[in-house]
Amino acid sequence: MLAALVAGLPLACSGRAWALSGLDAGTPEADALDVTQSAAFRAWFVRIVGEQLRLGPTPRWYQRDCAGLVRFAVGEALKVHDARWLRANGMRGGASARQLPPELSLSPGQRTLGQRWTRADGTTGAYASALALVQGNSRFVARNVNLAQPGDLLFYDQGDEQHLMIWMGQYLAYHTGTVTRTDNGLRAVTFSRLMQWNDSRWQPQDGNPNFIGVFRFAFLSR
Repeated sequence: MLAALVAGLPLACSGRAWALSGLDAGTPEADALDVTQSAAFRAWFVRIVGEQLRLGPTPRWYQRDCAGLVRFAVGEALKVHDARWLRANGMRGGASARQLPPELSLSPGQRTLGQRWTRADGTTGAYASALALVQGNSRFVARNVNLAQPGDLLFYDQGDEQHLMIWMGQYLAYHTGTVTRTDNGLRAVTFSRLMQWNDSRWQPQDGNPNFIGVFRFAFLSR
């Protein structure tokens, strides 16, 4: 499956370029997840992204681009994963159900974190661009991908456009921002292949000025 998904990287994802400022923005708020909750969230977030790769995009995922994939997976990870949710997401029976992450025990406020993104103009809402997701809702980790944890984001600024990739633990997942009748836009790529990508703008290494670094959701405690 992974080999079939690996393909050319997108030239863009969403939004115009603005200078990144305050890379430590996104201090955890009162609804921040504790250590146990953060671990369970990461497991669900990665699992949901993986299911989109495995089964194709669910019809409930409306905004098909790299930031849209992140927002969708965050929102779904924060939901109650009851029998109805599992059935709707193809995870109800067999090995899929037996391998589910532990359920999150969250407060009502924590359940709505994915609907309260801080946007570039200071307002909050369910939509946030790729830039806003890292600038106002995440904290900078490093430019060293070896320090990434599953569910962390790799952020690229290509001048006119920004792009996000999701570190899945064994590979990276992302959406190209383009959907056609024969291509759903979802991709997966191994870290080793990305490091050797012909277009050096996509290589996640310190010498690449287009690679801004690894970012972590501000609501996670670790």
